Amino acid sequence: MNLGPRAYAAEVAGTFLLVLFGTGSVAAAVLTGAQTGLWQVAVVWGFGVTIAIYATASVSGAHLNPAVTLAFALFRPDTFPRRHLLPYWGAQLAGAVLAGLVILFVFGSFIDRFNEEHGFERGGEGSEASAMVFGQYFPNPDMFGTDEAARDLVSPFGAFAVEAFGTGVLVFVIFALVEQRNEASPGVLAPFFIGFTVAVLISLFAPLTQAGWNPARDVGPRLVAFAAGWGEIAIPAPRSGFWIYILGPLVGGPLGAALYDLVIRRGLPTADPIEA
Repeated sequence: MNLGPRAYAAEVAGTFLLVLFGTGSVAAAVLTGAQTGLWQVAVVWGFGVTIAIYATASVSGAHLNPAVTLAFALFRPDTFPRRHLLPYWGAQLAGAVLAGLVILFVFGSFIDRFNEEHGFERGGEGSEASAMVFGQYFPNPDMFGTDEAARDLVSPFGAFAVEAFGTGVLVFVIFALVEQRNEASPGVLAPFFIGFTVAVLISLFAPLTQAGWNPARDVGPRLVAFAAGWGEIAIPAPRSGFWIYILGPLVGGPLGAALYDLVIRRGLPTADPIEA
């Protein structure tokens, strides 16, 4: 795989698809009631991840997530040289912003109707309930509302821990599924199982933090929301929670990779043993 401009373009395209399907499923659920129940949203997210990986993996490796890219740069520099880290991050952010713009354009009138029906204004008190279509909040505004009682359910540190943990699990699974020495690797079906992992994690943890696991997925659409009138509700967000969806995954992803190498990879058979 030759990493360079074509790989960067593939990361833009793949992240665009991932965020388009993911935020689109949230928008359809929140604004129109099209999805009934968290699992339906999670499944759409999961298949969106799978489709994006299949579409771009042969060109860029389909990281589509700055936390995944960081983990590969730190633990697989032989296959992903670290000089590509920042270009990949930039490409992923660009794809996420483009997806956020499409969602704003397509669902703009539904957002306005939702805000009017609930007495919200973009950027006003409680408007996380519509801004959640783009960025993420804790706890999930669609389930628990946006008042102080709801906010007491999940602390900033708790949200950070959930985002780090979920991303760590995801990266652990990704490293396991793409490991060539893993005799149980599903091969060409790996993207499906990665997407299914995302769906399962969303179904478990979306009530707490909306289950981001991906800084680009949050930051790109959140920037769109900021520019579209949500202002401080988007950035820095209530309780200045914006940082959680960046640092949580960037901490958790490498920890998941390290745990995989320490606990699983050392015990794999055949060549290229890892020194103790």
